[in-house]
Amino acid sequence: MSTMDSTMQDATTGQDNTTEQNNTLWWRGGVIYQIYPRSFMDSRGDGVGDLNGITEKLDYVASLNVDGIWLSPFFTSPMLDFGYDISDYCDVDPMFGTLEDFKALLAKAHSLGLKVMIDQVISHTSDQHAWFQESRQNRSNPKADWFVWADPKPDGTPPNNWLSIFGGPAWTFDSRRQQYYMHNFLTSQPDVNFHNPEARQAQLDNMRFWLELGVDGFRLDTVNFYFHDAELRDNPPVPKGEAKTLGAPDSNPYTWQRHVYDLSRPENLDFLKDLRALMDEYPGTTTVGEIGDDNPLERMAEYTAGGDKLHMAYTFDLLNTPHSARYIHEVLERFQRLAGDAWPCWATSNHDVVRSATRWGAGEDPTAYPKVALAMLCSLRGSVCLYQGEELGLPEADVPFERIQDPYGKVLWPEFKGRDGCRTPMPWNDSEHGGFSSVEPWLPMEASHRDRAVSRQQDDANSTLNALRNMLAFRRQHPPLFDGDLTLVDVGETLLGFSRQKGEETLLCVFNLTAEAQTVNLPLAIDSDLQGHGFTTQRDGNRLALPAYQAAFMRVAHDN
Repeated sequence: MSTMDSTMQDATTGQDNTTEQNNTLWWRGGVIYQIYPRSFMDSRGDGVGDLNGITEKLDYVASLNVDGIWLSPFFTSPMLDFGYDISDYCDVDPMFGTLEDFKALLAKAHSLGLKVMIDQVISHTSDQHAWFQESRQNRSNPKADWFVWADPKPDGTPPNNWLSIFGGPAWTFDSRRQQYYMHNFLTSQPDVNFHNPEARQAQLDNMRFWLELGVDGFRLDTVNFYFHDAELRDNPPVPKGEAKTLGAPDSNPYTWQRHVYDLSRPENLDFLKDLRALMDEYPGTTTVGEIGDDNPLERMAEYTAGGDKLHMAYTFDLLNTPHSARYIHEVLERFQRLAGDAWPCWATSNHDVVRSATRWGAGEDPTAYPKVALAMLCSLRGSVCLYQGEELGLPEADVPFERIQDPYGKVLWPEFKGRDGCRTPMPWNDSEHGGFSSVEPWLPMEASHRDRAVSRQQDDANSTLNALRNMLAFRRQHPPLFDGDLTLVDVGETLLGFSRQKGEETLLCVFNLTAEAQTVNLPLAIDSDLQGHGFTTQRDGNRLALPAYQAAFMRVAHDN
């Protein structure tokens, strides 16, 4: 089953929200499983995952009790940034298959009740894209202004101090135009000029192509990077002692600037409204934006509030290193204060960050900790993104320097080893290549991952895999857990607690993310303990005892 529990009601109309015709709000509280195509399943024996491999494994994905999938880029690309440098937005790179293969994937997913979201990387293209190839020829061609070009300073240096996230200036000189072009990432990823209405419309048209094919939504890469300051003003430095951006590691000079002028510009809001108008032409589709910003929660609230921009967004607040109960409480408290009617999408792992089992779970029990961390994630108010392998509790892989593929890692090595450690192949069984491929994969199969392979966990009632399945099934049985209101509850410094309320039902959720047993006097009167979530608790009246790495879910008495 891949649609939400039959008791769910449409938050706007009060009607049953489970039929295919009416399930337009499937995303609101839905669980989305992120697939990194290169590393999911190789069906052709060339060491690289592909679309047909994904299709083969969709029954497994549906068995997780998720609502949909998000596919990282599979479009035509020179692959210098592994698909996030697109040279044709409306076709499939031969590495992954064909457009017909994608249509077959879409049909199979829909037959299983799974929605399909795909990446849209519209802030920049590959330098091999026909648009840029034309734009760079001279200053007078029809696409001359489709990218961000600027004259050098009188001394020949770049127009301003903006930096690329991938290292060095955000500007590269082109001898044909005698100008610099802007790139927030690799030099081979020129930024599209969103101040140009024709370029904006062309990107909307690219998205319409996929909507017409039947996709259910888009994950929007770097959604706050679309516009730049037209005056090209310098960014100020981060004042000494103040917090840096969460969008890059501390070792990256990019974090030394306050990103006032190169991203999150006010013009972005009007474009997001145009994008929402397009999505509204296709009922039931949705958007989730990636936000890397100096003030990410504020931006998330701004971009998703009002029902006329993004449907939801995620930030790096839970994709970073801090993870104590107090820190998570503070993130939720800040979002609650800012949110209004904004809708978040929470994630603790993805293709850009160290896997949560290592980033948060280092030094913790490698089996018990991922279970309670996932249960916490799946109990928050908002939608949820799960990254492939997160359901197995996979730790970060150790990729030796000679096997590093990520250009980001090559530039900043050894302080930052890039993103390959979270992108290694999915372990389906414990064979040499983990059942991912019949040949050596594009990234090495991590030995420790084979011990946590799907085949090892599939029939183990106590595995992380089955703990997640149980948690998501439990979640569907209790409407407050997927779209109810959230109120933070004080349960001390070492526990995380909040209530979820919808209609007449209020649930109290308490999580022990530590290796020590904890006890607390609950601030709310409890009616009963809920069963079926797989965790162990002991409660005597309002005195709750939580063993290490356990969670409690309780129904609150009506008189609270």
